[in-house]
Amino acid sequence: MQLITGRVWKYGDDVNTDVIFPGKYTYTVTDPQEMAKIAFEDLDPNFAKQVQPGDVIVAGKNFGCGSSREQAAFCFKYARVGAVVARSFSRLYFRNCINAGLPALTLPQSPDLFQPGEQITIDLQMGRIFCAAGEYSFPPLPNAVLGIFQQGGLIPYTRKSLGLDGANQR
Repeated sequence: MQLITGRVWKYGDDVNTDVIFPGKYTYTVTDPQEMAKIAFEDLDPNFAKQVQPGDVIVAGKNFGCGSSREQAAFCFKYARVGAVVARSFSRLYFRNCINAGLPALTLPQSPDLFQPGEQITIDLQMGRIFCAAGEYSFPPLPNAVLGIFQQGGLIPYTRKSLGLDGANQR
């Protein structure tokens, strides 16, 4: 999963966890497919119906602010979003994305560089984003974080690191 290619879904500043994954579902929806269907339900009702594997969410500052609900990261993972690119993230949301195995990339110019629906490519290893406006870099990701993304999240990464990935279970 070094390259991510998908269409841009563009949003603004201060997109909070309650519009990403509405709080009313926090304790009632746990099935991954159902979680994917709820993503952005109130902010963009077309998102869950039209998002395609690899699509990229682009936003302004403070993406994922609000509560620490981890479903707000996992619903995008289950919808097979390729990455979230924002000017800045809430610290808890950023960490929840890493735990989910969903690349959350900080790009100071975001979202000004991207047009909704345009195709972009992200090279996680090289720290580059390629779009119609040009080629842009983001801060390099540590190898451990890249490993978490490659394994599909913190739990699979940890299980593999400890030799508990299925082949060595007792």
